[in-house]
Amino acid sequence: MENAKIPPEKQQKTPLQQALLIGWELGYSIAVPIVLLALGGRLLDRHFGTSPLFLLAGILVSLVTSTFWLMRIAKRMLSDIEKDTQ
Repeated sequence: MENAKIPPEKQQKTPLQQALLIGWELGYSIAVPIVLLALGGRLLDRHFGTSPLFLLAGILVSLVTSTFWLMRIAKRMLSDIEKDTQ
């Protein structure tokens, strides 16, 4: 049993790996909502002929969504740091 492999999620990550993972997670948590909701707003504007209305609404909703997503990620990271320091 001593030769059993340690699962990847239990292995220690180097500081570089941790920084890259944080950057990746924060990047897509900002980019995905803005792209999807702005694109959806643009398509709705084109369909209904309301030029910037739905685009701006999509951007506003994406900012709110990204903010909540980032707060959730930050809360999880802080709890992970607390667990590591205890």
